[in-house]
Amino acid sequence: MKYMNLGRSGLQVSRICLGCMSFGSKKWREWVIEEEDSRPVIKKALELGINFFDTANMYSVGVSEEITGRALKDFARRSEIVLATKVYFPMNELPNQGGLSRKHIFEALDASLKRLGTDYVDLYQIHRWDYNTPIEETMEALNDLVRMGKVRYIGASSMFAWQMAKAVYTAKNHSWANFVSMQNHYNLVYREEEREMLPLCREEGIGVIPWSPLARGVLSGNRTKDGQTKTLRGEKDDFSTKLYNLPVDFDIAERLAQIAANKGVTSVQLALAWLLSKPAVTSPIIGTSKPAQLEDAIKSVDIKVSEEEQKSLEELYQPHAVLGHV
Repeated sequence: MKYMNLGRSGLQVSRICLGCMSFGSKKWREWVIEEEDSRPVIKKALELGINFFDTANMYSVGVSEEITGRALKDFARRSEIVLATKVYFPMNELPNQGGLSRKHIFEALDASLKRLGTDYVDLYQIHRWDYNTPIEETMEALNDLVRMGKVRYIGASSMFAWQMAKAVYTAKNHSWANFVSMQNHYNLVYREEEREMLPLCREEGIGVIPWSPLARGVLSGNRTKDGQTKTLRGEKDDFSTKLYNLPVDFDIAERLAQIAANKGVTSVQLALAWLLSKPAVTSPIIGTSKPAQLEDAIKSVDIKVSEEEQKSLEELYQPHAVLGHV
């Protein structure tokens, strides 16, 4: 495994981050794996040198945090891992149970810490932009959590670049803790982030940790242009069909498979290697249900993508509507 600093911060993270959304309860999503099957994946990640683990309070309505926290406590030293979680989505339908108000952020973090079984998180991220709360309130609350020692660093997830810029400069103007990372929707079949968000992150020294780096399995071949599915997630993940349904998306997946075969690597490895070659990208967040899939994926860290391969992978792309946060 290789490691690099997350943005301009001093925090060193593995070039692959294990996403923990797929660990939880099947009552939440049918394709989720439960604790007994999750633990071997987390253990294998640690054995392979992955030190970066990302979850969120809303994944399986808290169960993902519980499973992740217990496994990491059993298999690793707390000081040797980078644990990330997120806040925004409502945990129930009552008032103040979602969003980015000071009240909710404070209460959500305390609940996450309890589920994770730790007294701090390394990276606390706002999961989406809150149109109903002033960004000043949100950034001050996050800054206060850093000063309390409950949070080491703060980050953001999918939003428009102007929103990210507003948050960054609000923090700068008040000398508050600022975002060190952006967890955004970015992969070979969805590259709209290259227009504004990635240049902004490069300029501000913000590390990019893309979600859905394999297009929810489309780039690994779990779903085809004619609607055939090869995995339970490919069959049951309705959000995937909303994000990736254009013919060109599958054309790119086919081109990826061809180039990967010629190169002697898998589609998964090449798709991740392409992401890792991008200057702003620190750690793609991969979700997996089997240890062997993880072993396959981390080989991407050592794969080089030539200029010719990059051109061939990218030339089919067509502009998309904004997807993932609107």
